[in-house]
Amino acid sequence: MMGGALLVVLLIFAPMVFRTERGAVSRGEDLYTIGEEQKLVVYTSHKKEIYEPIIQEFQARTGIWVEVKTGGTIELMEMIASEAGENSGDVMFGGGVESYQAYRDSFEEYRCIDSGSLKDGFYSKEGLWTPFSELPVVIIYNYKLVSQEEAPGTWEELLKKEWKGRIAFADPQTSGTSCTALLTMCQVIKMEPRQMAERFMKQLDGKVLKDSGLVTANVMEGTSPVGITLEESARKAIEQGADISIIYPEDGTSAVPDATAIIKHAPHNENARLFLDFTVSRDVQKQLGDELCRRSVRTDVEVREEFPEIDPMDFDFYWAGDHQRELLGWWKEQDGQGVSP
Repeated sequence: MMGGALLVVLLIFAPMVFRTERGAVSRGEDLYTIGEEQKLVVYTSHKKEIYEPIIQEFQARTGIWVEVKTGGTIELMEMIASEAGENSGDVMFGGGVESYQAYRDSFEEYRCIDSGSLKDGFYSKEGLWTPFSELPVVIIYNYKLVSQEEAPGTWEELLKKEWKGRIAFADPQTSGTSCTALLTMCQVIKMEPRQMAERFMKQLDGKVLKDSGLVTANVMEGTSPVGITLEESARKAIEQGADISIIYPEDGTSAVPDATAIIKHAPHNENARLFLDFTVSRDVQKQLGDELCRRSVRTDVEVREEFPEIDPMDFDFYWAGDHQRELLGWWKEQDGQGVSP
């Protein structure tokens, strides 16, 4: 697949990857000339640099035409739930596994052919989702504004008064990363979950970013001296010369896998199964580490040397799935009313 033949196939199929923003459907005339047996509709919360090379290679290897709809994790999960199998997509690609647990009624069971090569505890007991990559949630800080000694080393330290209004954090109602971070704090900090969420919301002092991609930029620019993001986003920024450092919180670093799942009543079910198998194939999983600053979920793919060894907390994603929608509903209610500092 690496020679001229691959180039020819990519040239044929790559133009047919239709990327649609926030659920809006974009169609080209080629869509109507392809048989249903060659189609696949993928909803994804991944950034373009993650999903595009993987989907293009999947198309090149299978000849399946892929339509892509993009949006935030929670936004897409809500869309899938509202469609309830009517005119829906085939696959959800991206977002922490706790979100899949929260919306588990929207997905069907499937165990990928390489499930025996995946890390223990990284796949659904019920087979409702397939893990894609291991994603530690980290604290970052601008080392030109904050010294290593001053930087918060734990989640609990972020609640100190000196960080009030100085934390870059995206809206958990749309950002899967922020949702995972919020649920991580709920499990680490010894408070009732709603009390902890209210305390943290007040700590943000009304400064909530619309998109998780803005967190790293915010800290790089110094608008906020610290932020909460994924290890992947932080390391990519550092590789590009950003003046930031990474903290793996001492009171618990969650490394929740993101996932892929087949939507119930998927119109192109067989193609959806092929896609899930492809996402955990050794080729794709090796690409995660070599090119995309991510950790593989396979036991036979090593972590990049520059990635530190971590001992993740025992994140209970079943608990998180049971409480996510309730917590986000509360957040939305408070956000609408405004929480006084």
